[in-house]
Amino acid sequence: MSPDAEGAATRGATGQFEPDSDRGSRPGGKKRSPVVRFLGVLGPGLVTGAADDDPSGIATYAQAGATYSNGMLWTVPFVLPLMMATQEICDRMALATGHSLGKLIRLKFRRSLVVTIGGLIVALIAANCLNLAADLNAIGQGMQLLHAGPAPLWSAIAGIAIVVAVTAGSFQMIGRIFKWLCMVLLVYVVVLFFAHVDWASVGVGLLAFHFQFSPPYLGLVVGILGTSISPYMFFWQSAQRVEELRAEPVAGDKALPLKERSEPDAKRRLTNGRVDVFTGMAFSVLIMFAIMVATAATLGAHGKAVTSAAQAARALEPVAGSYAGILFAAGFIGSGVLAVPVLAASGAAGLSSLLNQNWGLDRSPRKAPLFYILLGVGIMAGTLLSIVDANPIGLLVLSAIVNGIAAGPFLIVIMLISRDRKLMGKHRNGRLAATMGWATTGIMCVAGAYGIWYTISGS
Repeated sequence: MSPDAEGAATRGATGQFEPDSDRGSRPGGKKRSPVVRFLGVLGPGLVTGAADDDPSGIATYAQAGATYSNGMLWTVPFVLPLMMATQEICDRMALATGHSLGKLIRLKFRRSLVVTIGGLIVALIAANCLNLAADLNAIGQGMQLLHAGPAPLWSAIAGIAIVVAVTAGSFQMIGRIFKWLCMVLLVYVVVLFFAHVDWASVGVGLLAFHFQFSPPYLGLVVGILGTSISPYMFFWQSAQRVEELRAEPVAGDKALPLKERSEPDAKRRLTNGRVDVFTGMAFSVLIMFAIMVATAATLGAHGKAVTSAAQAARALEPVAGSYAGILFAAGFIGSGVLAVPVLAASGAAGLSSLLNQNWGLDRSPRKAPLFYILLGVGIMAGTLLSIVDANPIGLLVLSAIVNGIAAGPFLIVIMLISRDRKLMGKHRNGRLAATMGWATTGIMCVAGAYGIWYTISGS
């Protein structure tokens, strides 16, 4: 998964890491094609972006399209720069320091605040269990849609299989699997070629001409923001980048920070990280756009309500034929299988590193027991919930609203760390990153406050 782990490397006279050869070349001096080099750069950013389009996201976007047709499409261009800014900051924090977000919290804040933030992480893990249950249930519904058997059975099988695969597999193997599972989400783009899309209406929707100030509309906007800028993404992005750095054969089990690298290598690392993150976020938003447009063209056009993830798939069959159900089932299954370990591992990595315990999919359960205990308990708890609760779309959308509420406090923590000169050195936030980061933080805090009011009032 880490293209930079290929080839030998040495330390120069200054003690900084220096690559021995051109990483854009193959053995023998032959240059790799730009496409191969681009694909080799993709990693944590792409996986994070794809995992963001989990069944909870799919349900939220489908609900938006079914209820308001193209009236919420303006959120697509709105959230893209916000997602890019926050994830780039998280990625740069990991590259600059060699530490995950959990450890950076421990290094930055005094003990009382660390305890408070630790409580927020525990709450995030609990919220993730609901999301895990929804995702596992979606996997089961996808299998049921393919006439493979009852959904609860496949939810249980998927949960157990994912625990076994994550526990027994190597980081490199898991990384490759995650990377290619992202491609399954392209089935939602394919659906656009089957549905009868009113592209003029799409353009009007993108320009926010159908914006509404009603509580249900704004509540669903909070859900879209919450499922697009989810707290677990912050922890996963930094954790997976650190694991990628640890896979390099240059510093043993340590992730080599930018300050210990040569200037050219540090610059290349930053550039590759941004390409990865920006591509991943663009991919995520492309899927978001495709789901909202396709659902608006079918469910929204016929006034049909969405009450389950499986129904969202079946609703396209009259328009796209029998293949629509198969395509959406593949999307449910693929996105669920991708999102479950990401959700579980993000919270487990965050809490383990905060407690100064070993963590990571690149380490064995014997070397990182707390991490794997938290990961396994999270997935199995989600599995049990998926069996006893059908998790209709309303619950999936509610979990997105909860994420929208939780994002603000974590973004404040991230912005305080990323501007710290002692931790970040010369790679701390510049003017653009600080402006976009604090703007996103403010937006998510306002959205979170509205989400709390909306949830309590039951409007």
